[in-house]
This record gives sequence, C-alpha cells and structure tokens, in this order.
Amino acid sequence: MTDTVDDVDLPYEEEAASQQEKIAALRERLDVLEGQNEEMRDKLLDANAENNKYQQKLERLTHENKKLKQSPLFVATVQELTDEGIIIKQHGNNQEALTEVTDEMRSDLEPDSRVAVNNSLSVVKRLDKETDVRARVMQVDHSPDVTYEDIGGLEKQMQEVRETVEMPLDRPEMFQQVGIEPPSGVLLHGPPGTGKTMLAKAVANQTDATFIKMAGSELVHKFIGEGAKLVRDLFEVARENEPAVLFIDEIDAIASKRTDSKTSGDAEVQRTMMQLLSEMDGFEERGDIRIIAATNRFDMLDPAILRPGRFDRLIEVPKPDDAGREIIFKIHTRDMNVAADVDFAELAEMAADASGADIKAVCTEAGMFAIRDDRTEIYMDDFVSAWEKISAETTDESVSRAFA
Repeated sequence: MTDTVDDVDLPYEEEAASQQEKIAALRERLDVLEGQNEEMRDKLLDANAENNKYQQKLERLTHENKKLKQSPLFVATVQELTDEGIIIKQHGNNQEALTEVTDEMRSDLEPDSRVAVNNSLSVVKRLDKETDVRARVMQVDHSPDVTYEDIGGLEKQMQEVRETVEMPLDRPEMFQQVGIEPPSGVLLHGPPGTGKTMLAKAVANQTDATFIKMAGSELVHKFIGEGAKLVRDLFEVARENEPAVLFIDEIDAIASKRTDSKTSGDAEVQRTMMQLLSEMDGFEERGDIRIIAATNRFDMLDPAILRPGRFDRLIEVPKPDDAGREIIFKIHTRDMNVAADVDFAELAEMAADASGADIKAVCTEAGMFAIRDDRTEIYMDDFVSAWEKISAETTDESVSRAFA
C-alpha cells in the first residue's frame, strides 16, 4: 500500500525549521523521488524487453517442437489424373496409389508433377521441379565487366559470335524473313590465353538473356548417372529462363573422342557426353537457348559433337598478329601511367607469338618494375624487361615439361 503524506519521514525538525527550509527540504526530497522513479521506469522497460525476447524464443522453440512431432512427408510423382482422383507413384518403393484431392489442388497438378504425401498417401502440397541446386548456382546474376572493347585483334571472331548468339535473341524476325534457322551453337577453339573465355564474358555483358556458365570438369562425377542428371538439369534451368545462353568452358573434359575403354570412369564420362549430345540436338526441342563452348584441345573432341545442329559454327581463336598485339597492348595500358617513350608498335613486334594473356602479364610485370623503383610512370625499358622475364619463364616451363 502506498504511503500517505503523514507516513513519510520529513527531512527536517517540525518545530525548529523555518518555512523556507521546509520548502527547500521538500523540493530536495522530490528531486530524489523523481530520480528513483525514472530509474525504476528504465528497469521496467529493460525487463519488458527481456521478457519479449524470451517470449519470442519460447514461440520459436514451441514451433520447432511441433514440427519435430509431426509425421514426415513422402515424395511422390503424379502419374495420371482421373475422374476418381489422381494416381501417384511414391519414390523409393514405386508404390502406386489412387488418392483424392481438392478441386483447387487438382487444377495445379499435371502428370509428372512432384507432390508431398503423408502416411495415408493424401497429397499435402505440390513441390517444385526437381533440379540439382548445382545447376541453379551456375546462373550468372551479375554481368561480367568485360565488353567487346576490352578484346583486341579478334574482330572477325567477335562478329561471328554476335551473329550466332546476340542477333537471334535481339532480331529473330530477320531470320524469319530470310527463312532460315539461326545458328544454335558456337565452339571457340584455339591456344590458351587467346581470349575465348573473354568473348563469352563479353556476350554475357551485352545480352539481356539469362547467362549460365559451367566448366566441363564440373560435369565429371564419380557415381553413375550424376553427370548426365546435372546436364539434364542445366538445360531445364535454361528452358525455365529462356532466352538463355549456356557457356561450357573446357568442353573437352566431357566431349573427348569415345574409346573402347572399359573403366567405370571413362564409361561415366561417355554417358555424360551422350546426355549432352541429346540435349543439344535430340528428340526434344532445345528452345531459345544458345550454346557457347570453348576448348584449347580441338583435336580431342568427338566428331559427334562437332556436326552442324550441335555446333553450327566452329570459330578458331588464334594468337594475335602484329596489329592485334598492338591493340591489346593499348587496351591493357589505357588505365596505366605510361611514359611518352613507349612505342606500342615496337612492343607488338618484340612480343612475337605472344597471346593476349601473355601481353596482359607483360603489362602487369612492367608496372611492378616501376613500383620496385619507386616510380609512378612506366617506361619503355620496363616493358622490355617484363617481356624478357615472361618469355624466359615460358621457355623454362616448356623445357621442364619436355624433360618431365
């Protein structure tokens, strides 16, 4: 019970204190009580916040406990829709059953739909299509920074790639008016470092189509059927997101020439390749999907994958000539602080037989020479020294491989 005014101890002697002293003492006591009241209010707020936190935790644990007590659901596939209900086949034991569904759910189902059923085989909900999550994560959400302006010495190759990939997506009416089917795939082949992957990145940057990238080695799996299933799921993801561009780097990992080898590993690679052949040009329509593949081992590829209908264009991406090397030097140095004495034509002539990747390495190494000398400007001598270092390392590596 709250104290009355008469119950409160006064901070002064009733008889001895003057009126002013009484007022001052009471104000002082009031200030103390207000401070205590504020402190208690803060503690109350903190206690309420703590209580809310524990209430949320209790609700979460109660929900999880309820989920753990529920019976598990089983995955099944709709086989047929009949007047009596739907026929489902349960995964694992292939048990078929006839079960009834609501009209609302029936309108959302079709043959081959995946559904979740309970212990009594009643359909609880429809499931998404079964596609490997690895296929979905290969979809490129953010375009690469590479554009066609970043590629030098490959004007003819760029034109053919754009005609094969971009034009059918941007101007399909042109092919309809001419009366031809657009090329469905392009294979880029040539030595390492010549810009094959950069061409694919530039396509991904320029087109609004869904871009899906993968490496051939990602399709090689240990267990039977895994690689083929991943190929099937990749094309399924591409169909769901048409128009789409599918880029397969180092395709020789799964499309090498078939042999009579009986090992399980070689047999699995061949199964994966046959699935890829079927998806590229099989019984089912591929849809609005363009394929770009790259390899530096063209001689290893199976003839079946090279025929028209799968890859309509086989584009060689060679090492650049003198003019191409000069352009590439200018591309890789446009953001560098280059001295006036740097002669790009002379550098291009000096770096004979260099690939685009070699030239990029030379430019980076020249910048490192400038940094080593505590300079912010890069001289011609830096490029010369960088080329001598890069070419020497390449020669040493070739010699070591020859004697390995």
